[in-house]
Amino acid sequence: MSTIRVVWGAATGPTALSSYDAALAEAGVHNYNLVTLSSVIPAGPAIEIVGTAPDLGPPGEALEVVQSAATAAPGEQAAAGIGWARTADGPGIFYEVDGTDPEAVRAEIREGLAAGRELREWEFVEQQVRVESVAPEESFASAVVLATYGQSHPVV
Repeated sequence: MSTIRVVWGAATGPTALSSYDAALAEAGVHNYNLVTLSSVIPAGPAIEIVGTAPDLGPPGEALEVVQSAATAAPGEQAAAGIGWARTADGPGIFYEVDGTDPEAVRAEIREGLAAGRELREWEFVEQQVRVESVAPEESFASAVVLATYGQSHPVV
């Protein structure tokens, strides 16, 4: 089974979209077509916290991700985060939140994970949270945290 990698980035740019693209570049996933998944972790794959993704395949291919992304105007703060809880035999859940305050994002992730655990009759044994933020004075800013699923694959 493939690996799920948690990656993140924070960057600035002259426009909102350019700052998002630059944050994806910091995370190492800016050359892929990101396909958003819901937040259920399958049994089997390891979760690695890597910061920047390794080469996951040729540019332009599709890459499945669970993504949190926040973009802020000049002088404001962007915060994005993902948390996860997992059972001993593998299945689990991701919970992604974005906002303007890193501590509020972290708290909402923990609250969401608690609610998600209560919805499932699984015995969770692991929980982790990763939050990234940026607050520049004079440019747009974006923060991203993504869980990337395996390698990229052709879109068509």
